[in-house]
Amino acid sequence: MTHAKQVNQEFLDTSQYLTSSILQYEAVYGEDFVSPGGRQMAAELIGRMGLAPASRVLDVGCGLGGSAFLMAREYGLQVDGIDLSNNMLELANAKLSAYGLAEHVKLKCEDCLELECVEYYDAVYSRDVFLHIEDKHRLFSVLKKSLRPGGQLLFTDYCCGDEPWSEDFATYVENRGYCLHTLPDYAGLIARAGFKQVDHQDITDRFIKILASDLERIADMNIDDADRIKLEQSWSQKLRRSRAGDHRWGLFTAVKEI
Repeated sequence: MTHAKQVNQEFLDTSQYLTSSILQYEAVYGEDFVSPGGRQMAAELIGRMGLAPASRVLDVGCGLGGSAFLMAREYGLQVDGIDLSNNMLELANAKLSAYGLAEHVKLKCEDCLELECVEYYDAVYSRDVFLHIEDKHRLFSVLKKSLRPGGQLLFTDYCCGDEPWSEDFATYVENRGYCLHTLPDYAGLIARAGFKQVDHQDITDRFIKILASDLERIADMNIDDADRIKLEQSWSQKLRRSRAGDHRWGLFTAVKEI
């Protein structure tokens, strides 16, 4: 396990989530999305939950709102999206207004560790967000409390292989302030928080295919050469770390006991 830096709004908005960086991520992942696989991956995971129309979902780290908008439009779900990045939310709320989805989607700046709702949501959904959070015991305890009995937890997140890691990967994790676990350790944290039917899948092979496809898209993007080179280097490094086994991608599901 690695130890995350203190992650707050200022850290996010002045480092990884500068507005210019967010827009570049969106250009790679597709309109409204800043997570691997874009709309296609989001639709696959949302569909997997099998939620009835009007079910209430908490989207933790909602980013630009892509998943929340998709849930509202395609599945008739009621979504509360929360994020710590004001830069992200400013862009997301402009999209929400333009799409006319305000009756179905609410977006706000909120720390998921400070949630106070009890048995309110039918599902908690998140995409590659919990890597920013060190206190995962508190995280999963709070999320479990927010779910109704029988409610679902579904998320993807960056994970890691067994240590020792390469120096390159260790530096990357340190610079980003990530807190990563192996997939089995992560599943154990979820189970210890009281969730049932905990399942984890290593989907790193999918991640590798997505990264390779993204690199082709980056090569064709209409951006400055310096920005293209920077993106290509970043994606190529993630691809190399994933193929080496240090950088893993996990899909986790669990249920709150009835």
